[in-house]
Amino acid sequence: MPDYGFERIGKRLFAEHLVGGNFGNLSVRDGDAGFFIKKTGAYLDVPGEPVLVPFEGPVPKDTSSEYRVHLAVYRSTPYRAIVHAHPPYAVAVSLVADKIRPLDSEGEMFCPLIPVTSGTPGTQGLADAVAEEMRQSKLVIARGHGTFAAGATLDEAFLLTSLAEHACKVIAFKKMFL
Repeated sequence: MPDYGFERIGKRLFAEHLVGGNFGNLSVRDGDAGFFIKKTGAYLDVPGEPVLVPFEGPVPKDTSSEYRVHLAVYRSTPYRAIVHAHPPYAVAVSLVADKIRPLDSEGEMFCPLIPVTSGTPGTQGLADAVAEEMRQSKLVIARGHGTFAAGATLDEAFLLTSLAEHACKVIAFKKMFL
C-alpha cells in the first residue's frame, strides 16, 4: 500500500484538537477496487495498517464503524480521500444550525456554506444523508457527531476540516462579544 499520509494527517488532527481518543477516521480510495480506512479502535496518530474495504463483497470485521459513510460517498462522488473528525466547535454549532455560513475570510472563500445533516453514527441512514450532501459540498457536518470532509487527497480533506473548526470558533467568539 502506498503511503497516503494516514499517520501524518492523524497527527495533525490531534495537534489541532480536531479529534480525541480513538475517534474519527480517514480513508483513501484505491481505484475501482475499494478504499483504505483505519481500523476500528485505532488511534489516528498511530493508525497501523489501514483496512481495504472492497466496493463489492464482505467488509472486513476490523473496519472503522463509519465505513458506510465512506462507501456511500465514494460510490456517489469522484472524491479520492475523506477525513471524519469530531471538532468540538463544529459539533457544537451543528446542534443549533441547519447550515453554517462562515464569517471569516478563509471560511467564506473555501467553504461558504457548510451543510448540517442528521443520522445515527455508524448507520446506513447517516451514510445516505452525508453522501447526499457531499454530492454538492466537499464538507458536511453530521449534527452532534462531526465533520466529513473530502477531496483529492487527505491533505485537502484535512484543510477543510480545519477550516470548518476555525469558522465555527469565529462564530462562537463573535457571540461572546455581542
